[in-house]
Order: sequence, then structure tokens, then C-alpha cells
Amino acid sequence: MRDVLVAIVGRPNVGKSTLFNRLCKQRRAIIDFEEGITRDRKYADVEWDGKKFRIVDTGGLVFNSTDRMDAHIKLQAEIAIQEADFILFLVDGMTGITDFDHRIAKLLNPMRDKTMLVVNKVDNERIEMDIYDFMQLGFGIPFPIAANSGRNSGNFMDELLTKIPARDVDDFEELVDTSIKVAIVGKPNVGKSSITNRLMGQDTVIVTDIPGTTRDAIDSKLKYHGEEITIIDTAGLRKKTRVKYGVEYFSAMRTIDTIDRADIVLLIVSADEEVSTQEKKIASYIKRHYKNVIIVVNKWDLPEKDNHTHKEFTLQILEDLQFIKYAPVLFVSALTGQRVNKILELILSVKEESERRVPTSQLNDFVKKVIERRPPSHKTGAMLKIYYITQPDTDPPTFLFFCNSPRKISEDYKRFLHNQIRKVFKFEGATIKLVFKGKDTNESDVIY
Repeated sequence: MRDVLVAIVGRPNVGKSTLFNRLCKQRRAIIDFEEGITRDRKYADVEWDGKKFRIVDTGGLVFNSTDRMDAHIKLQAEIAIQEADFILFLVDGMTGITDFDHRIAKLLNPMRDKTMLVVNKVDNERIEMDIYDFMQLGFGIPFPIAANSGRNSGNFMDELLTKIPARDVDDFEELVDTSIKVAIVGKPNVGKSSITNRLMGQDTVIVTDIPGTTRDAIDSKLKYHGEEITIIDTAGLRKKTRVKYGVEYFSAMRTIDTIDRADIVLLIVSADEEVSTQEKKIASYIKRHYKNVIIVVNKWDLPEKDNHTHKEFTLQILEDLQFIKYAPVLFVSALTGQRVNKILELILSVKEESERRVPTSQLNDFVKKVIERRPPSHKTGAMLKIYYITQPDTDPPTFLFFCNSPRKISEDYKRFLHNQIRKVFKFEGATIKLVFKGKDTNESDVIY
């Protein structure tokens, strides 16, 4: 039995995302004074008075617009309406009834038995006196709230629970999300949302040729070979100098947050453009934060090719993105669907690599040979010794080197050991961590 799904719908700028954040008790949706911030559907769990249900935020409904974006937003909202068990029709108590409200009322009229009219921005009793004008929309007595301040929100939740068959929280086992979380990142207009939709097999996120269409991080789940995968589409990361404070700034912050919570990052680059400085910075961030990564080269249908094209592109991309040379490189076309499903195979492969453990005996044979070939040294002539190595952890695979003086091991030698581990044990796509531990228990570990 799935959770009851409640959709929040209304025209632009009535406070749908503010109400969404209020109900799920966290800042999940981006809020700004600019209209049309929410574009895709966004879901969250809500718990109130021992009951639990799900809500979905939608973009503002606009009618008879020639703007292609408005049409896409309207489609996403209509999908949410159709899949919802209950609908919150949100209007603006400060502005009053508009033509758009009447149009939305007509759209929702066949579903009025499962629709609750909610008047937002009712910040005081004076405004509350005017809410009865909204009864002409045909959904009975409206419920007044102020989502921004929380005024009347508790009473609103009590009323909502009388209208929906929410499940008892006690009926739920404490579930841990064990899905593989995959963040799709890259600069604007490289095809992140198109790849997401190809992987999902449906239009879960809006796709247009307008750069920056996705502004929030959108989670979508799928199953592949028995494994549950959460695909997270993100806003395109621009150069800092081009990011204006406001919606774009918070979109960029959400993208960084998404990388932080991801198990695997798909860095999308475009086959018809050179790797940019911003993409190199993303690669650096991925490496510094020990993230597994796959480089996906989209729009592979565009370049003219010969027998050497694939190899030349691969070498150039790995040279440009040298921070993540351990990443597999996959060439796809979201437009034609070419090799997009290979992404799912690579995700499972990289996840398996990140969870692989090398036996201690193999590691110590390895380090013995490496040290014989090139022993560690220090400019002061101090004697450096590495006694043995073990792998205490996975995801990321972590290698612990016990030595006499970890702080004197040079960056160059750490990099050498890192490269040798990759050369011998591979770990394709999986980030690895090196930790150097000394005899002195008061001395902090050195991490590379």
C-alpha cells in the first residue's frame, strides 16, 4: 500500500512552495519573489499527529501562454493532479480572485470531491473576513492560512487529516533509503534532464533548449537488475561571476548539496564543446569530497567521427578532467537514446567497485614491492618507514598505512602510492582514500 499523495496546485506566486516547505518542515523547495520558480514536480513526506502522507509541489498554472516553459510547467502540474489522491487548491487572500483562479477551478471541477480550497497569505483577521469571496469558485468554504508565518497551519493540518486516509506512523517500519543515489551534474544545457528522462523512460523533468530550465534538485527512483537507483537531476552550475544572488544562487547550492549526498556523480559534458573551467572545478570538488564518478559525454551524435575519434576524445577529456582520471568515460546521445542504458550498467559496476575489499595479504605484498622499487624519502634525510597496509573500510575504499612519521611523507609520494593502488587494483570510477597513521597515538592521521 502506497502513501496517500496530496498535490498543491494553483496559479504562480500564491505560495505553493512556501506551503510545501511548511508541511514537510524543511526548506526542500526554492522560494523567491520571482514568479515561476517551481517548474518540475517535487515530492516530500509529511507527518502530523501520528499520521503520514506525501505531498507534491507543482509549478504555477498559466493558461493561453505562448511561452513554451509555461506549457511544460502546466503539463507537469496536470500530471501531479492526475496521480494525486487529494488536491490542495491554493489561492492568494491578498490579491483576491483572478481569471487564472477561475480557470484552475474549472480544471479541478470534476475532482471537487477530493479538492480542498485553501486561501494563503491570510496574515490577520481583517483579511480573513474577505475569504468568503472565494466560495464562488465552487469548492465550499475555503480554509485560511498564512504559510509564511505558520498562522493557522496546525488547524489546517487537523482539517486536512479528516479528509484524507493518512496512515498511522506506527504502521511504518523505520525504513533506511538503501538506494544508490546518483547525482546528474554539469553546466547548463548539456542535456542533464534529457538523460534523466531517458533513464526513467518518461518525462519526469522538464526538458527544453532553454539553458537553466531545472532550478531545484529533482529525485526520481527506478529499479535496474533488482537494484533501486535514485536519479537526482540538478540545476546547471555556472561560473560564480555569472550566478546572481537569488534563485540561481540557491540552485547552485542545491547542486553542491546533491553532490554531497550522492553515492555516484554523473558529470555530463557536451561532445560539441570544449571542457570548461567550471566543469574542471566540478571535477575538483568531486575528487576532494571522495565521490564515485562517471563522465558522460552527451550529444555524441553531433561530431563527425573516424576510427580514432573515440580514443582521441577520451584522452582529451581525461586530460582536461585530470582530477577524476579514475572515472570511466561513456559516450551517449540523449536525443537518439544511443548507449544511455549503458549508464545504468556503469552505475552498478562503479557501486560494486566502491564496495570491493582487497585482502590484507595482497595489500602487503603490493606495498612491499612498491617500497622496494621506490622507498619514501624526505629532504632532511630522515628515515621513513611504512610497516604495513590494510583496508579498514569501503565506499570509499580506504587504505590505512602504518608508518613511523606520517607527516614527513611528501604529497608526491602519497600521489605515487595512490596511482600505484589504482594501477594494480583498478577501482574504476570509485574514489579511494589513503590514511597514514603513526606510532604516536597523539599524532593525528594524515589523509590523502
